[in-house]
Amino acid sequence: PEPRAVQLIGTEPDELAEAAIWQVSQGAQIIDLNMGCPAKKVCSVAAGSALMGDPERVSAIFDALVSAVNIPITVKMRTGLDSHHKNAVQMAEMAQHHGLQAVTIHGRTRADKFQGCAEYDTIKAVKQAIDLPIIANGDICTPKQAQFVLKYTTADAIMIGRATQGYPWIFREVNHYLKTGEKLPPPALNEMYETIHQHISGVHQLYGEVLGPRIARKHIGWYGQHLPHGEQLRKSFNHLSEPSAQIDLINHYFDALGIVTPK
Repeated sequence: PEPRAVQLIGTEPDELAEAAIWQVSQGAQIIDLNMGCPAKKVCSVAAGSALMGDPERVSAIFDALVSAVNIPITVKMRTGLDSHHKNAVQMAEMAQHHGLQAVTIHGRTRADKFQGCAEYDTIKAVKQAIDLPIIANGDICTPKQAQFVLKYTTADAIMIGRATQGYPWIFREVNHYLKTGEKLPPPALNEMYETIHQHISGVHQLYGEVLGPRIARKHIGWYGQHLPHGEQLRKSFNHLSEPSAQIDLINHYFDALGIVTPK
């Protein structure tokens, strides 16, 4: 699929520029700078959403990235460091000044992490302040919420994150609702089986026989939230460490639900 976007995280302008150049050589068509991650391991090295508190460094990073490559540079940020220091408008204005092509904003501060509810007033203010495309993010879990966020913020687009975990069908449901105002039915069990089987097999192939099954566990946990007896599936799956055993369990589970699976 295109365009191929790669998100970079870091604090050193020169290092990020080098990384961008390498990614372009590997086929990247958009470079996105992560200024939104609130994870402790990221913020402890002044990266991610911690950059919201260092505008001088951010300015240098923007300049280095735009100068390094001839593809669009975008940024994903938060509303600020905390409720008393919301500076997304200023950071977005800086992005526009340096020639970035789009800004994504998650409606929480760094201090909020993922607690409480996302607020969209700051996103709306950024949209009114600059001319770049604005992408709204945060707590967009249903088609109706997607429609509300687009209308309220007047953003050009939305980004859906955590709501896709275990439910990739949300994208088509949102698209359909925005076009027609009608809700699509949830996916049929046979489609869920095909998606889950392909996904978990891909995880095994990408990460290998040791790490693959470990990573697959969290994905089955997320899928299980949308499946009958999903909690039991999750518990049984978590005891398995062989790729073939995990696939066999998925087949057995859907067989019990009346779905014909490969034998």
